[in-house]
Amino acid sequence: MIRTMLLAAAVFSLAALTPSPGRAGGDVKRGHELFQLCTQCHGDMGEGNHLALAPQIGGLPEWYVLKQLKGFRAGYRGQHIDDISGMRMRPMALTLASDADVEAVAAYVASLPPTPPKHELEGGDAVAGQALYAPCTACHGPDGNGMEALGAPPLRHASDWYLLTQLEHFKLGVRGTKPGDVQGGLMRPMAMTLADEKAMRDVIAYIAKLSEAQAAK
Repeated sequence: MIRTMLLAAAVFSLAALTPSPGRAGGDVKRGHELFQLCTQCHGDMGEGNHLALAPQIGGLPEWYVLKQLKGFRAGYRGQHIDDISGMRMRPMALTLASDADVEAVAAYVASLPPTPPKHELEGGDAVAGQALYAPCTACHGPDGNGMEALGAPPLRHASDWYLLTQLEHFKLGVRGTKPGDVQGGLMRPMAMTLADEKAMRDVIAYIAKLSEAQAAK
């Protein structure tokens, strides 16, 4: 537990030195036009599609979508042979012809209302997951709302199957090992504190409870 707390503190300190990505201020109308290609996998409202390995993205913060699109375009996301969904996403990101188009799509995605994702994972223990989530609060916040200053996205509307996949990817080095992926590099050691898939499912079950609590307000 002490080791985990020290690691969380180190992540918080390092992330605090990372400049805020800022807001793109993209053209939402242009983004709507460009997003039509994205609907094939992510759906009209960005609700996601597990069969297409496309997570729920509607309502994600503009700064975060912008950061991820730039990551796919730069190649520090979507080039690992074991990242099937990422390898599908990278060529889609590369269809955006300019920085202005990237900003426009990010702005449009952020303008969409979040779609509460379906709970697909089983076997998670939210009570055990609450303790495991404690180090995550340093960046993602106690309510899972994320922190822009630390580059940490909100988790409340994330697809549970996608969270499991990404935690596995961080643990295995599929994500978080490429130069330029600052936030991914900070996330990887945090994922490695989760001992096994059961621990991952537990923490995801707790995140689902956070989502339910927010929806009830």
